[in-house]
Amino acid sequence: MYTILNKKQLNPDTVQLDILAPKIAEKALPGQFIIFRVDEDGERVPLTIAGSDKKTGAVRIIFQTVGKSTLRLGDKNPGDNIASFVGPLGQPSELDEYKGKRVAVIGGGLGAAIAYPQAAYLHEIGAKVDIIAGFRTKELIILEEEMKAQSENYYLITDDGTSGRKGFVTNVLEGLIKEGNQYDLVLAIGPLVMMRAVANLTRPYGLKTIVSMNTIMVDGTGMCGCCRLTVGDEVKFSCVDGPDFDAHQVDFNEAIRRSVTYREQENHDREEEMKLHRCRVTGEVRHG
Repeated sequence: MYTILNKKQLNPDTVQLDILAPKIAEKALPGQFIIFRVDEDGERVPLTIAGSDKKTGAVRIIFQTVGKSTLRLGDKNPGDNIASFVGPLGQPSELDEYKGKRVAVIGGGLGAAIAYPQAAYLHEIGAKVDIIAGFRTKELIILEEEMKAQSENYYLITDDGTSGRKGFVTNVLEGLIKEGNQYDLVLAIGPLVMMRAVANLTRPYGLKTIVSMNTIMVDGTGMCGCCRLTVGDEVKFSCVDGPDFDAHQVDFNEAIRRSVTYREQENHDREEEMKLHRCRVTGEVRHG
């Protein structure tokens, strides 16, 4: 069993937990992930590691309560236990070569939680980091102060203009490039359509661009095949070969098509779990 040390509600749908897992905290590197199960009968769910502390043995995860397992995990509180917490898994991000270099880190929505530890690591090794963080609206912003502390320049974007600049992360990135900012690396993490847009923008400039394909993972071991994607002329698996890949080689159209295959079933399961969630919160008894 693994104990929850701390809990923080980052926005109405996003929760941050620190889990006591000393062996994982000792070895975890940016870009890697864990797999958790809330209880012995729970499904296995992969989540990218959002931070770790070797001294306290804490491993941080940040997630949206969008399905059965994440809703149940979000109901947990400090002192509660979860059944399993396995990791670190996946290939760590290769960032050491960017010491002293200029990097643009882009986080879209929940992807900001994954982009943050990457930016923090780059900042720690001496890279000059510009962070562009995009959210749909003000209420969904997360990790703003943390990101400011790990960057040379921080650009906040909202689709509706309720905070920061109005627009999309690609608008800001394109403006920075046209202003003459020369980046050695662009690292983009977020929704597939956002990462595709970033890749399409940087390709004509010849800017090396890396994306994290963690959003399509399910099993986390390469057995289920759900995170299969085409990179160049090769078939790769995000969980064992990645999750980081060359953005200009990823077939995003294929990945997007596959990502919506089970959307109807996922929506149904979410609605059912939301009903159970409300019962747990209110103490109501559900009939039928």
